[in-house]
Amino acid sequence: MTSLSLGYSPCPNDTFIFYALVHGRIDTDLRFREMLEDVETLNRKAGCAELDITKISFHAFGHLRETYCLLRSGGALGKGCGPLVVSKKYERMENLCGRKIAIPGKLTTAFLLLQLFDPSLKERVLIMPFHRIIDAVRNNEADAGLIIHESRFTYENAGLRKLLDLGEWWERETGLPIPLGGIIAKRGLGKDLIKKIETDIRKSLEYAFANSAEPTAYIKKHSQELADSVIEQHIGLYVNDYSLDLGDAGIRAVEGLFRMSEEKGILKRSSLPLFAFD
Repeated sequence: MTSLSLGYSPCPNDTFIFYALVHGRIDTDLRFREMLEDVETLNRKAGCAELDITKISFHAFGHLRETYCLLRSGGALGKGCGPLVVSKKYERMENLCGRKIAIPGKLTTAFLLLQLFDPSLKERVLIMPFHRIIDAVRNNEADAGLIIHESRFTYENAGLRKLLDLGEWWERETGLPIPLGGIIAKRGLGKDLIKKIETDIRKSLEYAFANSAEPTAYIKKHSQELADSVIEQHIGLYVNDYSLDLGDAGIRAVEGLFRMSEEKGILKRSSLPLFAFD
């Protein structure tokens, strides 16, 4: 049995998607050794080619296209689910010039989108785990925060206000879903094995959709600080048809993100295809 390392985050959308895959609920001749880490840690591990398959920010993938290819299943894309810029002290993005902005990592898609929106905002950033950002802004460690994941459901409870929804900005600019994170596999695994992996991930998600209550204990085990309602909102927002298959719109969104980033010199141009096979 072929054994493969698989990295994904402890966030509810990922544990929902990969539950069946790592708990023997689907028929496969592959064995997956899971590693649960926050997405910025996974970005760094992929940068060192430590994982066969991993969840990754599309920003990080843009730097790793020679080593990894994209899978069509398991990703996080959609509408109305983009990163937010929030603040306690300020009311408009114009007020943030020269201010400290807490970000969840330099390789996150959130930070890439912030740079595409306004390159000057990258000058004074504080890097910290995503779950610390709301408290950092509330406690005046940062003037504003770039929040992702379930933080979009809880920031108002901390007395913060939204200055910008980067998802709404992206959708206005492109008319496409926002590509946040994807699943990548080492190109060296070969097309046949990569195709099997992609099929198994899709089967895992289909199992979760058909048996939605079964992964609950596993999801809660890795999101112990989240209320049930937040877990449900998180899965409902980030797991969708694009998670089953990127489709034409999802592929155009990823290609558009890379093209814009290459034009601004944030990513190096690449002629490699996104996928291992058509």
